[in-house]
Parts: sequence; C-alpha cells; structure tokens
Amino acid sequence: MLSMIYYTNSEYLCRNGKSSDQQTQPPTRTPPALTIMSVFSPPGFDFSNTLRNNFFAEKGLPLPKATSTGTTIVGCLFVDGIVLGADTRATEGPIVADKNCEKIHYITENIRCCGAGTAADTEFTTALISSNMELHALSTGRKPRVVTAMTMLKQMLFQYQGGIGAALVLGGVDATGPHLFTIHPHGSTDKLPYVTMGSGSLAAMAVFESGWKANMSREDALQLVKDAISAGIFNDLGSGSNVDACIITASHTEMLRNVEMPNVRVQKERQYGFRRGTTAWKSEEIRNLVVSEEVTLLGAGDEMDTT
Repeated sequence: MLSMIYYTNSEYLCRNGKSSDQQTQPPTRTPPALTIMSVFSPPGFDFSNTLRNNFFAEKGLPLPKATSTGTTIVGCLFVDGIVLGADTRATEGPIVADKNCEKIHYITENIRCCGAGTAADTEFTTALISSNMELHALSTGRKPRVVTAMTMLKQMLFQYQGGIGAALVLGGVDATGPHLFTIHPHGSTDKLPYVTMGSGSLAAMAVFESGWKANMSREDALQLVKDAISAGIFNDLGSGSNVDACIITASHTEMLRNVEMPNVRVQKERQYGFRRGTTAWKSEEIRNLVVSEEVTLLGAGDEMDTT
C-alpha cells in the first residue's frame, strides 16, 4: 500500500515557506479512508473497505449496495454445434423495465454472446467487440475464431477490474469446431461443455447437471436449454417472461425469438356473450306465464274513530 502523508494548513505553510497572507488557497485535507491503493499491496485479504464504510457512516452517507445480475443465460454443446439460451426480463430494482428484451447479442455470423448484468454494459461491450471482430476479419482475410472474441472480451473487462457489469456466455463454431466460454466481469474465463450465468444460474445448472450428456442431438439440446431457462424464470425473481434460443452450427445460425412463452398475459374478458351453439340444444318449449294475485284488505269495513 502506498503511504500518503497529510499536512495541516500550518504544517503546509511552514514547509513551503509562505505566510498565511501569501497562501490564498490551502490544500484540502483528504480523509485517510480514501487513500489510493497500489497494485503492490501485500498478499492476503484486504479489509480497507471497512475504513471507507466507517467514513461514510460518520458522514451520514449511504453505504454502497451490491447489485444483482438479474438474468438467466445458458449454453451447451451438442453433436453439431452450440445452443445458447436467455430469458427476456430486464429489471430496474423491483420494477420490470422490459418484458421482452434481447439478451443474445450478435458478434459474427457464427458467434453469439449472451449478456447478464447491466443492460447498457452488455449491449455496448458486445457491439464494440463485434466491430473489432469485423476489423480483424478484414485485416487478416480469414473467418475469425471464437477464441479471438473471448480474448478481446476478457482483456477489455480485465482493464476495468469489474467496473463494467457484464457477465457473458460466448459460443460459436469456427474452423476448429464448437466452443463455449464464460467471461466474468473481472476478466476470468472458463471453457466448459455447458455453462450458466446470472442470478438464475443455480436453478439452470441443476437442470444441466441432471440432463446433459455428450453428443446430444439438436432437439434434445434445445429442449434442455429451454428447461434450464424455464427453471431460472420460475425460481429467480430477476428472470422472467419468455425464452430466447440460438442454434449455431458450422453452416447455419438460427435465432429462435420467444421460442417458449410460459408467462403469456391473459386478457380479462369484458363481455361474457356466448355464441349460439356453444351448448347443444335438445328441445325447445315456449310457455306463456300468467301471474294471478288476490289482495285482501284487512279491516276495510271498520270505520275510523275520529272522536
């Protein structure tokens, strides 16, 4: 940790050889809680954020709150390629901001990237990498590979040390075969046959671990992805609405928008008019009903006593 020395105004004036009349604007004393950390910090755990929290508490400022990725994104390998899946709910705290957003982003013709986390970060990060991949293809004259996109993404995210809230699932097929990666916001990566990310990833991973097998067919892999996303939708408040999927093979990429809609909104029926023929008529009979009443007046023959 870099050691920083703080001077009072009088100490600063003595060291600079100026009187208080000559010194018009003394330096502001920075609180020790905001000391800049160095990359050469000693190994082990670092609890310096407790100083920051104490400083905020003394000033009556709110403490930073942890945010949730609020999404379920998955991917798995099958015999001919990759199947990616995502839900379509975008939240803003407890509010559902968008019920049918797109979380499977275009990178190249044979590469797609699912994003969880801050919606703007995932969208513009994938758009930037997509542009860089196109420039790379034009520069080399070759079809770009999935590992190239993964390297660009992890190098970019590592530079920001988690400041960009983008948790990504990258999948595609290139000259070396199908590849599936996860990229965490801090830049760490994994390469696995099936992956999940987001706040609903635990429920989705339970489906994968119980149902995935090597060399799956296209139909089985698609159904497994739909089941995994549905598990995230029904077990995580940050995930919801519909299921999107993308099937990538060496020759074709198929985007399946709203392939499954488990939460279709039911419109309330305003008029309950049943069309003729809904219920079978066996017979018809019309009767004229006459109501007959007899009214008897009690005490009609007695005269009123007016005396």
